[in-house]
Amino acid sequence: MSSAAPHVTGQDHFGPDHLWSVDEHLEDILATVRPLEPIELHLLDAQGCVLVEDITVPVSLPPFDNSSMDGYAVRVADIAGASEEFPAALEVVGDVAAGQSELLHVGPGQAARIMTGAPLPPGAETVVPVEWTDGGLGEGPVAGMRARSLGPEGATGHVHVYRPAEARAHVRAKGSDVRAGDRALEAGTILGPPQISLLAAIGRGTVRVRPRPRVVVLSTGSELVQPDTELGAGQIYDSNSFALTAAARDAGAIAYRVGAVADDAETLRSTIEDQLVRADLMVTTGGVSVGAYDVVKEALSHVGDEDEAGSGIDFRKLAMQPGKPQGFGSIGPDHTPLLALPGNPVSSYVSFELFVRPAIRALMGLPDVHRPTTRATLAADRALTSPKGRRQFLRGTYADGKVTPVGGAGSHLVAALAHADALITVPEDTESVEPGTEVEVVLLGR
Repeated sequence: MSSAAPHVTGQDHFGPDHLWSVDEHLEDILATVRPLEPIELHLLDAQGCVLVEDITVPVSLPPFDNSSMDGYAVRVADIAGASEEFPAALEVVGDVAAGQSELLHVGPGQAARIMTGAPLPPGAETVVPVEWTDGGLGEGPVAGMRARSLGPEGATGHVHVYRPAEARAHVRAKGSDVRAGDRALEAGTILGPPQISLLAAIGRGTVRVRPRPRVVVLSTGSELVQPDTELGAGQIYDSNSFALTAAARDAGAIAYRVGAVADDAETLRSTIEDQLVRADLMVTTGGVSVGAYDVVKEALSHVGDEDEAGSGIDFRKLAMQPGKPQGFGSIGPDHTPLLALPGNPVSSYVSFELFVRPAIRALMGLPDVHRPTTRATLAADRALTSPKGRRQFLRGTYADGKVTPVGGAGSHLVAALAHADALITVPEDTESVEPGTEVEVVLLGR
């Protein structure tokens, strides 16, 4: 269930003919969307979620001094001056294996065969790698130990050591990773595999996080058919729902894709109502312009008249290209946020990056919801043109401080989008950008 606050539509503070800026639209979205309520999850279920509390280390890592090598635990004085010509001969008093609770005591002239990760036994001061010894075989340096099951006698007898070692060589000190009382992870951390590994290592089986938002994506259009089916006359494949569902997952959400809905207002409303039960955020694509078959606008323009107070979808025109027509508001008893995006592939994807992705990151409770931006030199054969009064976003590739446009400005150029890793931003007051000019770039996939 979404914890987003009820939405007051933009019509309450702007007139219906107001041309919204990109920043105004985004500000309205982020002012509405609230982080989801924290829950306690088991570690693997918390992958991709955001911590809501600092995690303090209850026990030092490692919790005891242990060996970083397979070899022999010895006293430093007993191997001082050891060489291949004059090896130190020590009595082997037994094995120390990882997980062993009862430890041997290493006295003068003695050695304990020790395995990687095993506790350093009392009396021992350092570890000699097995490769520096004869492994107890008396036949010169060895490459490794024989398995205990194959040679149990290796745990006793004598071993020759051919090199000296300093105190605590090849010993992992207690607390050398983290110490009890240290802060292991900060609130706001996204839990990936390394963070989950650390939590498990310090004994945490569950953790309090904000859950990954559930995002439902549906596209509209009677002309849309699914991939792997035959195209009929006037039909195209539905790519938007796949692109936006993948983008939502990339942003950190649990995303559900709904098959394309035909251009019928009642069908669309019914589909959205059915999907609300599993949505913290709804995303539609298509049907938000001024055409006779723009079904999203038809179906949702007056949704607040029938739903509970506070719901409603506001359809707007933005001073941007691509992506001028947009819709935003909330729907249903839980006031689930809904973003209605244009239907052209590039328009919908750019709109996702600018508006939906920040909304998802806000639901996750992240302090920084935006893609990174940088300044880059425009590498182009000719000047870029941009309509006056519109903020234009052009696809590009970024490398080594330079950005190169990919494809044209058309909002249908899917192939060009597939090769882009950046958006070139042309401000509203700029109508032409010459090659060599420094421009702002939004870095995608970072």
